[in-house]
Amino acid sequence: MASLTEARRLVVKIGSALLVDRTTGALREDWLLSLAADVATLKKRGVDVVLVSSGSIALGRGVLGLPAGALSLEQSQAAAAVGQIRLARAYEAALTPHAITTAQVLLTLEDSANRRRYLNSRATLAQLLKLGVVPIVNENDTVATDEIRFGDNDRLAAQIAVTVGADQLVLLSDVDGFYTANPSEVATATRYDVIHDITPEIEAMAGDAGSGLSKGGMKTKLLAAKTATGAGCAMVITEGSPLNPLTGLQNGATCTWFLPQDDPQTARKRWIAAMKPQGEIHVDSGAAKALSQGKSLLPAGVTEVIGDFGRGDPVSILGPGGETLGRGLSRYTGAEAMAIRGRRSGDIEGILGYTGRAALIHRDDMVL
Repeated sequence: MASLTEARRLVVKIGSALLVDRTTGALREDWLLSLAADVATLKKRGVDVVLVSSGSIALGRGVLGLPAGALSLEQSQAAAAVGQIRLARAYEAALTPHAITTAQVLLTLEDSANRRRYLNSRATLAQLLKLGVVPIVNENDTVATDEIRFGDNDRLAAQIAVTVGADQLVLLSDVDGFYTANPSEVATATRYDVIHDITPEIEAMAGDAGSGLSKGGMKTKLLAAKTATGAGCAMVITEGSPLNPLTGLQNGATCTWFLPQDDPQTARKRWIAAMKPQGEIHVDSGAAKALSQGKSLLPAGVTEVIGDFGRGDPVSILGPGGETLGRGLSRYTGAEAMAIRGRRSGDIEGILGYTGRAALIHRDDMVL
């Protein structure tokens, strides 16, 4: 069975009901401080941590004095705009004493569906983690409408886990795992310790449970599990309301683990390999050798570009004899790649008029 002690890159989803007192609408500061202590412990162990946090609307509605119950879209967006400031400030205040820098990242479903935006988000998050920052991610509720919404942070957290190549995803919930039925309604319901495969029978067991502050029920958690495990990331559901919930999980708190079949890198490579190429990039012998040694593809090694592909599109990589070497996601459009082929990375700004990325195809976005 998976364990939090094995995590190298961890995404933690935090629901509104854990952060905000449902009676007073105030922030649960003691709980947040205990979570910050957990994060600091993980960081000292060398674990990268990303927090996907709800709470902006719940905090903002209290400040604005909005009524209980469902809010209109405009009210939700106004509450989010007010609450986001307070949410970011709360995390910063909780983590700064541990010498941890935080960053706010606001996303919509459009940002993951659009390949260009996805690559931008991925690059930003990767750089933040490289610099030791703990990103605080939330859905951008101030601009998101129904057609561009994730709708719940369970699925957003799963998408972030895929984006950053996390090996574990923790959903801090109001229940301590996945049950055969809703335990508050069915006395004989039993909890799973481990789920290896999400079968139709497992899906049929999921009910719609949730508090007045959260939207995610067990069905959304199963959807999150499908996304995460399909990308090689283990996912766990555990009770989040006690203090130090991550330490509790590490020490054996009751939970349900959903296990992946592959590691994140293998799953990502398989995904890239299955994509249909939108163009071709031909490389010289020096670049071909560098690729075989695990290096990224730089513009200097490119001899020819074929196809009208966009940024983030899959392309075939061909060697000097026309042989297929592999496949990867291009960080430039076909026209841009053509303009910078054979040139040093330092020349990119002068050619394109902006500072581009050094690699035309990064090794993490390539399968040979």
